[in-house]
Amino acid sequence: MKKSVVLCLVSLAIANSVGPVGATALDDAAERYRPYMIEGIGSALAGIKELRERVAAKDLAGAKRAWLSARAGWERSEVFTAGFVPELDTLIDAWPNADSGFHAIEAKLFGTGEIDVVRDTDALIGHLDQLESRLPTMALTPQGLLDGTVRLAYEVGESKADGGESRISGTSLDDMRNNVDGIDFAYRTIFAETLQVTDARLAKQVTERIDELKTIVAAHDLPHVDVRALRRASEELVVSLQAASLRLGLQRPTLEAQSR
Repeated sequence: MKKSVVLCLVSLAIANSVGPVGATALDDAAERYRPYMIEGIGSALAGIKELRERVAAKDLAGAKRAWLSARAGWERSEVFTAGFVPELDTLIDAWPNADSGFHAIEAKLFGTGEIDVVRDTDALIGHLDQLESRLPTMALTPQGLLDGTVRLAYEVGESKADGGESRISGTSLDDMRNNVDGIDFAYRTIFAETLQVTDARLAKQVTERIDELKTIVAAHDLPHVDVRALRRASEELVVSLQAASLRLGLQRPTLEAQSR
């Protein structure tokens, strides 16, 4: 038998071994991500409802604290929002456009010290409530969640590394920390076990890059973040996850949001 034929047969055997078994395992693992997704959005919604109460009481300091609480739950959830609910993602967290959602409220509360954000807050509650109601039955796919993990990893090192998106409130570093926590949880819950079986070396690379990101964003404050190291670790994580997609039997993720 010719060497080229043998290599083709070996490659086909590897692909088949990763395919159906890996797909079933990943489908089950994606379902295990659902409670975390529900918890994150539930936390964001609870925070915004508290914000509404603080606004009604004319409590600016309390309103700011509630905004920060809501923000944390949202940022941990960004692995799935852009790909699975792009229309709600835009309404809830459009940036740098601050006409609606979190950043419209942020600009008033933290920027000009305005407490009259009732209309924006009510709209945000409505959008988060609509999103929460869809979570129990939303079809989750490993491909979509891997795509979202890769996009968020890229965002952390690129568009958020130069000062972040929550500049007015001064919480950009917390945004990045919560993003990395979301990436870490999604990877370990959905992909790590299967990748460890199919390619232990690559699994080690992914884990090391995530751990490196966590160390970098653990800096005391934003000025002390090593931006160069952050960008490098982010890019290396993206490359590692894109390489992992083949070993997981998935398509190579892109950096453009799209529903799967």
